[in-house]
Amino acid sequence: MSDLNSVFQTQKRAFDAMPNSDWAYRKANLKKLGAAIKAHEEDFQRTISEDFGNRSYVETTLAEVMVIQGGISHALKHTPKWMHTRKAPTAMQFKPGSNKIVPQPLGVVGIISPWNYPLQLAVMPLIAALGAGNRVMIKPSEYTPKFSDMLKKVLGEIFSDDEVHVAVGGVEVAQEFSSLPFDHLLFTGSTNVGRIVAQAAAKNLTPVTLELGGKSPTIIDESADMATTVARIANGKLLNAGQTCVAPDYVLMPSSKIDSFADAMIKQAETFYPEVAGNEQYTSIIADNHYARLQGLLEDAENKGATLRTAGDDDKQQLAKERRIPLTVVTDTTPDMKIMQEEIFGPLLPVVPSESLDDALDYVQKRERPLALYWFGKNKKKENRVLNESISGGVSVNDVAWHVIQEDIPFGGVGPSGMGAYHGEAGFNTFSHLKGVFTQSRFSQGKMLHPPYGPKTEKMLNLMKKIM
Repeated sequence: MSDLNSVFQTQKRAFDAMPNSDWAYRKANLKKLGAAIKAHEEDFQRTISEDFGNRSYVETTLAEVMVIQGGISHALKHTPKWMHTRKAPTAMQFKPGSNKIVPQPLGVVGIISPWNYPLQLAVMPLIAALGAGNRVMIKPSEYTPKFSDMLKKVLGEIFSDDEVHVAVGGVEVAQEFSSLPFDHLLFTGSTNVGRIVAQAAAKNLTPVTLELGGKSPTIIDESADMATTVARIANGKLLNAGQTCVAPDYVLMPSSKIDSFADAMIKQAETFYPEVAGNEQYTSIIADNHYARLQGLLEDAENKGATLRTAGDDDKQQLAKERRIPLTVVTDTTPDMKIMQEEIFGPLLPVVPSESLDDALDYVQKRERPLALYWFGKNKKKENRVLNESISGGVSVNDVAWHVIQEDIPFGGVGPSGMGAYHGEAGFNTFSHLKGVFTQSRFSQGKMLHPPYGPKTEKMLNLMKKIM
């Protein structure tokens, strides 16, 4: 028996011994998790930065620690209500019987988290799983080994192995982890790896939540305030150096405005980051192979006729040494360019000419459904068309990525960008079984439907048909 399977079996036995923990137990778990994250904030800042080469401490606090604290506060406030048995309507023909929904934990939950926001994307689903009363095993990314060791240490100090276990290691560990017969498995990462994880889980009929990615479009309407739009897109694109699953992947806008938009984006990037090389506030690309891939996208686009605008004038050798890429706006794009075919996951922003909203919606709908979509403009009629006629995991209007950290709405993908959702109540429901219960009344006339069938049966059937 492997170590992972041994831990899984231990958690399974622990869950069976306490299959529906009370609120006091869940509350204690959430509170000590929040306290541990807060106490070790500097440790997480340091280890994540070391894994990246450089990761802005502010970004770790803003996009990871504060998001987690918000998620825990929301769960502490609302989980008792989510745990309650819920009354459900009962159709007239089944009264005086009654319906109810009883939420109960699933059992042992697996979480496979990525490298780009290693703390947030491991702990946010953990919050939901613990709030729902489950035992949890976590497999962080091999790209962030120092962080993974720190996460294992921190969680190991506050949870026993039969409550929460962190499994560190490479691809082999991930493969074994995904093959365990979890009661639910959540994976965050690329679409290609998501397919592999889903196939492994399917062998055990393990339900999955897949948080993937794709090419998230940004549609800029003529009614948009351009100065505000540029600042918000640049901020969303450059957060974590573009290594964000919901980062704007490309922009759709009228061709007559592309040049002025591209110049304004470069100017805005240079305002945010006057220097990129050596700037502790600007995050590095996670690894050499990812850096090379991004450079390859730029080279391919330029060879096929694209125009590149790059922010700043940093020394290219120093940038390469630090694995940093300034914002690069790519215009004169064509569909055959790799940058228009692959999820970018870096600070490169292609712009696609789109002369009308019809053109923009047609372009988006003919491609795989993205994790996020952004619309900038003041025209409510057009905004409603975008919301009603496009399909994406989620939307932010007149800003970028803010929908992801709203605990009162679900976060998840659709189609190739994922399946299922979590955050807030959606996360509680994802990691719970919402068991439907029908209670028959002692005054029920259901016996009139028992065999042998006769005139009374026909009378009852006709009455039920009229009520329905």
